[in-house]
Order: sequence, then structure tokens, then C-alpha cells
Amino acid sequence: MTSPLPPQTSAHPTSPRLLAANLVNAVLLEGVSLTASLADLRASLSTNRALDGRDIAAAQNLAYGVLRAAGRLRFFLAQLTQRPLQPVELTGYLLVGLHELDAELSPAYAAVNETVSVAARRFPFAKAFVNAVLRNFQRQRETLTLAAQKNPEARWNFPNWWLQRLQAEYPSNWQHIVDQLNAHPPMTLRVNLRQTPRADFCAQLTAAGIEYRLPENDPGAAAVILSTPIPVSELPGFAAGQVSVQDLGAQWAAPMLDVHAGMVVLDACAAPGGKTGHLLESAELDLLALDSDAIRLGRVRENLDRLGLTDMPAARLRLLAADAGKPSLWWDGIPFDRILLDAPCTASGVVRRHPDGKWLKRADDMQHLADEQARLLDALWPLLKPGGKMLYATCSLFQAENSEQISAFLARHEDASIEPVDFAGPDKAALMSTKEMSTSVMPTTLMPTEDMDGFFYARLLKT
Repeated sequence: MTSPLPPQTSAHPTSPRLLAANLVNAVLLEGVSLTASLADLRASLSTNRALDGRDIAAAQNLAYGVLRAAGRLRFFLAQLTQRPLQPVELTGYLLVGLHELDAELSPAYAAVNETVSVAARRFPFAKAFVNAVLRNFQRQRETLTLAAQKNPEARWNFPNWWLQRLQAEYPSNWQHIVDQLNAHPPMTLRVNLRQTPRADFCAQLTAAGIEYRLPENDPGAAAVILSTPIPVSELPGFAAGQVSVQDLGAQWAAPMLDVHAGMVVLDACAAPGGKTGHLLESAELDLLALDSDAIRLGRVRENLDRLGLTDMPAARLRLLAADAGKPSLWWDGIPFDRILLDAPCTASGVVRRHPDGKWLKRADDMQHLADEQARLLDALWPLLKPGGKMLYATCSLFQAENSEQISAFLARHEDASIEPVDFAGPDKAALMSTKEMSTSVMPTTLMPTEDMDGFFYARLLKT
């Protein structure tokens, strides 16, 4: 049984259940990302005295849980109601209540009573209906659970189109992939080796009583995985820039790009800045970080300031809000030694951190994203020096964004070739140059595991 929610009273104006219901509705009914909704909620902390940071944290956990299991929970709701909800905003409240009961987050009586209370606060006329739905779920739980196993979306908690694509592209291990993407992700750190050796930082963790382990597959030798996630404010040295939070799969990018001191480097889609920081921690570079969103680019600078990377005497750093696909508007004509293109994608490899993505993305989004990836690749390739390298990266597992994209790029550019990546001692179960991909390319797919999310990398050499 998971940790129960903090006790609430029906008079509490910011019950986590109420906040979570609104977050779930924003995603499932309005198509707003959970990240954006949470940012708005946190921003209102300074102006709304009724809000409490602890309630927001509890609401976030509830909303994440609902969205991870939304296929199953929506199946339950459809069976229990048999007709469209009126008003439709009851969806979030009922899904939160069903999640609490199904996952046994709280005693059943508390889950029912509090859900009814928060729903009735906004929809007084629906009090009896909400109560009846939740009570019926308690009575029919076993039957509904068995029925859910026969419905693919309910069983696997992924949209059918997503499941079908994974089944076609990874026929031998799609179930393992889905299980990993439905799991809770670890809290993984990247030690800023420019400031602190990893062993010294681990000693600080031990002194603070924080349990951790070191991953086996870590080409940057900077990763630390915490046994239990904690607020960053409790991390030793976080405010001083000794450490960042970054998934292990994302930490492969900087070593793969193979940067050296003095190189001219482009980080083409830099926000939120994790990979930018890792590159600057790796070597003294002349680095241009681009992003089309000026607000997100501001967060890149904040991250780099905290890491102490914006004022290095032997390096040059420029941050610019611009469309990477239109170099005529920003390029100074000096070719780059290295280019990192962390391309926009479906983020299908990181949905355990962003479970709303499963329900916000549509099958036809793939083509729009693939077109944008091709546009960026073709626009940036002429900016690379002969002998230079471009690292194409996505946090997707779909081949239309990965191997198929790179195969098409190689067909368009005779001066491009794949440079294989061979780090010492990778776990071959996690590092996969799969036969299911085109044999003409040798990219690297990092499959989602207990230690890391799913990523794709292809290192392109300009010949």
C-alpha cells in the first residue's frame, strides 16, 4: 500500500484531490500539458494564500498516478457510467477517486468521502452520482479488473495506436518496453565534474544519510541514482552547482558528441539546458545555445548560472532565441566543429516522467514531427565543418523519428555517414543497435530500463 494522502477536511479550499482533478481535466479534456498546468499552479503560490506547497506536491503525485493508469481508469469509468458525463468536468474528480480506490492510496471510506466532498463543492447536484459510481466500483472491482485485462488500452495503459506501433517495431520486447514506461522513474543525478569528483559528492550523500548507487552503463562517469527521490533543496551542493538532475539516458549525449577544448559547438534546441550544461562541464567550448522559445531559453541561463558555467574565462557562451531551421537569421558564417540536434519528437521514450504525453499525442503527430526533424537536419548540416560531427538525438522510440529519419537523411546527403559509437562495457540489453532497424545505419537506441528512459542517438560524420 502506498503512502496515504495527508488528511483533509471538506472545508479545505486546496484539497490535493481537488487540485489533482483540475490537473487531470486540463490534460484529458483541454489538451494542456501537465508540466504547464503545474507551472501555473506553482506560480499562483505567491498570490493565493490558500495554496500550500505540500498540497500541490500531493496533487502532483495524484495526477501523475491517474495519468499513468488512465487507460485502466477510463475503462472503469466507462463501464460504471454507461453514458457521457454531464458535466464532463466530473471526469477528473471520478478518475482521482477511482485511482485512490484502485491503487489503495487511502482507506476506501476516506477516498470515497473526500472525493464526493470535493466534487460536490463545485457540482452540488452530482454528489449522489459521484458517491454511487465509487461505491459501485467497490462492489464490482473484481469483475471490472478481469474485464480490463481483455481491453488492450486498459491492460497496458497506452493508446491503441501507440501499442500497435510498438508491437510492429519491437515485436520481441514491446511488453517489456511498455512495463518500463509505466513504471516510476528513478531520480538520477549528474555530478558537475568541473567542480566536484563524483567520489567526493557521493561522500556528501553518505554524510547526509542519502542512499544511492552508481549505474553500470555511464559513459560520462558522472551519474548517481538515488534510492529514493528527494526534493532538490535537500541535495548537498545543488544550489552551488555541484549537481544536476538528469536521466542517465540523456547523460549519454555529451560523451557521444565527442567535444574537446576550443571547439566551436552548436546546441540547436537547447532548452531546458541539461545537455548544454553537460557539454560545458566536459570542455572549454565556444558554444552557441539556441532555442525558439525565449522563456525556455531563460531557464537554460538560470541552470547554467547555478552550475557556474556562464562566466568561464577560457570559454565563450552565447544564448540566442531563434529558429534553428533558419540559419540565415542567426548564423555568423563560422562553421561548427560539433552540432547537437536534440530534435523535437513525440517523447515516447520518456513518458514515465511525462505520462500526460501518452494521452496528448496523436498518431498523425508523427508525420508533423518527422517533417520538422528533417527540416532541422537539412538546415544545420551545411553549417558543419568537413570532418565535423553532428549528434542527432531524440527521446523517442518510434523509428519514423529515429532510424527511418536517419536513413532518409543519408540518402539526401552523400557527404554524411554514420560514425558508430562504442563505449566500453555497455549492457547489451540496454544498448541496442537493433536488427529491426535499417542495416545501412548503425545508430544507438537506449531502451527504457530500470535505470534510464528511452533515447535514440545517431552520430553523423561529415566526410
